[in-house]
Amino acid sequence: MIKKKILSPFQKFVKIESFSGILLLIATIIAIVWANSPFGDSYQSILQYKIGFVTKDFELNKPLILWINDGLMAIFFFLIGLEIKREFLIGELNSIKKISFPIFGALGGMLVPVLLFLVLNQNPETVKGWGIPMATDIAFSLAILKLLGDRVPLSLKLFLTAFAIVDDIGAVLVIAVFYSGSINTSLLFVALLLLGILYALSFKGYYSKFLNIVFGIIIWILFLKSGIHPTIAGILLAFSVPVRQKVDTSAFINNLVGITNKIKQATVSNKPILSKEQIEQIDNLENWTNKFQSPLQHLEHKLHDWVAFLIIPVFALANAGVLINSDINFDTSLIRNIIVCLVLGNSVGVSSIILLAKKIKLIEIPKEISNKQIIGVSFLAGIGFTMAIFIASLAFENSPVYIDSAKIGILIGSLISAIIGFTVLRWKTNKNRLSIE
Repeated sequence: MIKKKILSPFQKFVKIESFSGILLLIATIIAIVWANSPFGDSYQSILQYKIGFVTKDFELNKPLILWINDGLMAIFFFLIGLEIKREFLIGELNSIKKISFPIFGALGGMLVPVLLFLVLNQNPETVKGWGIPMATDIAFSLAILKLLGDRVPLSLKLFLTAFAIVDDIGAVLVIAVFYSGSINTSLLFVALLLLGILYALSFKGYYSKFLNIVFGIIIWILFLKSGIHPTIAGILLAFSVPVRQKVDTSAFINNLVGITNKIKQATVSNKPILSKEQIEQIDNLENWTNKFQSPLQHLEHKLHDWVAFLIIPVFALANAGVLINSDINFDTSLIRNIIVCLVLGNSVGVSSIILLAKKIKLIEIPKEISNKQIIGVSFLAGIGFTMAIFIASLAFENSPVYIDSAKIGILIGSLISAIIGFTVLRWKTNKNRLSIE
């Protein structure tokens, strides 16, 4: 008899993210090949095709690339918001002891690459790209760890996940503060007022999917028109989703037993349909199931596959198609700076700050994680694909040459970081000895 391996929720998460990383790689290759093929014009024309509507007083008519970057990515940021809220309330970031390890790593992975970029950059027109090397792509990085199997402990994967979440918080704040346009305060005030209503309802224990969807669309449009990047609306909307269940486990089980008994006693139809009594009990079961589920956990569970297997690969397909043409005058210094900041900035920043904090006893690192593994993971932090490309598109919105140059730097820097990180963890980790050396 073959035994099936039982996966913990976190192990399932790692498995999903790892496969998502593979899809990201496939989508990236397709985008580059398509953009540089004889059909490259179709790639650009599809992305620039406008979708929307225009009325006398209102216009919402955007190219497909912006619907992906502003619309679909708002759902991606909504999921990030759900994960951040869960981790802070009941997860791996809900105490000083738990958060200290990843937060020190994230600070090193944000501050050092940014400072290094500012030091290396000599062009005033590209200084806006300082936020590009500070973001870590969790799907790609976990996919690399997945390839290593049991050569790395589960606690290292947990650290990388928590690190990436803290890193995402920093990236979101940077986007909100530094990469938004001129702000229409009146529209922003209305959006924040609607958010306040949702927060108040959530605090009182009331949650409605329909109301959140309607309010969410309105708030997204208000953010878009106000000058704040609309993906920030996704993060803020996520915080309005309550984490608590309406009924506890004992109450659910008691009602479940009662419903089961009533279904047993109900009239059974001779036809392949349910009887009236059975339908009533099924409806009752659905009602109690909705009360028993955590709204936040349920939404996160439902959205995760859509984001991992559709939204992020579509984003990669739409944004990774860099036209590699000798006639294009790429900014080689920008490419070089991003590569250096992703590879060296993250590896030096993450590992040095963590090891320093460990030495002066500011943090406690799990015994099964070695110093060499920390160095290996610090290189994986330089895989900045999704969020880095997203920030590049905001930083150089009106400069196609700089956007393409930044994308090339991101792709090369992420690839080098992945290879070095994998090599360090593959060859420097003793499979049978995972203690700190």
